[in-house]
Amino acid sequence: MTYSFAQPSGLSEIIDNYDVIFCDVWGVIHNGRQAFQGACDALVKARQIGTPVVLITNAPVAAQHVESVFEPVGVPTEAYDAIASSGDATRAELFARTPGPAYRLGTDEGWERDDTLFEGVGLEFLPDEKASEAAFIIAMGLRDQFNDHPDDYKDELTALAEKKIPFICANPDIQVRVGNNLMWCAGALARIYERAGGPVIYPGKPFPPIYDLARTLMVQLRSELEGKARILCIGDGPGTDIKGANMQGLDSLYVGSGLAQGQQGAFAHETSRFLDQYGVSATFAMPELVW
Repeated sequence: MTYSFAQPSGLSEIIDNYDVIFCDVWGVIHNGRQAFQGACDALVKARQIGTPVVLITNAPVAAQHVESVFEPVGVPTEAYDAIASSGDATRAELFARTPGPAYRLGTDEGWERDDTLFEGVGLEFLPDEKASEAAFIIAMGLRDQFNDHPDDYKDELTALAEKKIPFICANPDIQVRVGNNLMWCAGALARIYERAGGPVIYPGKPFPPIYDLARTLMVQLRSELEGKARILCIGDGPGTDIKGANMQGLDSLYVGSGLAQGQQGAFAHETSRFLDQYGVSATFAMPELVW
């Protein structure tokens, strides 16, 4: 059977066609608990032959906080040159709306509570009971990211959406895998808000702001790449990584961690069906990122 994507056995087969890599983080190089060694090795080797790697992640925190997770899970610093986070792309929206007041929707503990997203912005935050008075909502995630379900927020979000309060979604992902568990993200709340008629702003993938940031970082690394770089986007999210690449007119490598691994034919069939569900197309597909 013929598929719309090529199936290289490793990144080494296609790397010569590209000047730079934009690579997703969660689900490609680690799962929140441990690094994927083969993926990290592939990125290290790409950099060794002169191809810069910009990590591009929907984490709703600043790049330095994304990086702080790497050493504990085993991601080597040699695997990347720079990090473009949805958190940093979101900061531009926050600066434009200072001082607010803003209503902050997210966890009270854990990495989504990290305040690097707001450092130096000068926002005023409202308590829960005054959410309807906010100039805008900034959503980093669910209040209890492991036990809450997005539907728990439907009534609350519908009431706020009726007031047409702008909703800034700092992480457009619907879910991410943490170890063997799936965790709901801010994108799931944004979907409810949008369906209720509320205006949503997405700085992260698949939307342009985070790609603009990634390109800025790319040019800072190699000024000669401005306006003419051949970019390969690598990711495991059809609705974020692959859709974002499609919207940007860039080639993409879909990494299908967990999809029928071990049987190339089965993997290709499942991948084709999966991508079709999202209405996106990948240039390449591999069960996991390896060199």
